Amino acid sequence: MLLLLVWILNALALLAVAYLMPSIEVSGFMSALIAAAVIGLVNVLIRPVLILLTLPVTVLTLGLFILVINGLLFYFVGHVLEGFHVQSLLSGIIGAILYSIISWLLTSLIPVNQ
Repeated sequence: MLLLLVWILNALALLAVAYLMPSIEVSGFMSALIAAAVIGLVNVLIRPVLILLTLPVTVLTLGLFILVINGLLFYFVGHVLEGFHVQSLLSGIIGAILYSIISWLLTSLIPVNQ
């Protein structure tokens, strides 16, 4: 149940990013749900491999290259899916940062039973 709630909140965060940035387009809530799921899968499956492969560059930039990796993956998902479009790599980087912040804020509102 918690996973479903987080998924919906991530889709809402993606809609908020599309509202805040005119260079990112989401055609509807269903597209946002699909895009949030694909972004999650890409972050789980592909992102660790890219971070490992670019570890020397990440160390040289003191970790800032991870922002480029996140933006690149966000941009990639925007070109793979219909109904979700990211215009440029810079839009992808800024969109990924906004998506992370908004998603974190929304999921921090969920009470955790301990």
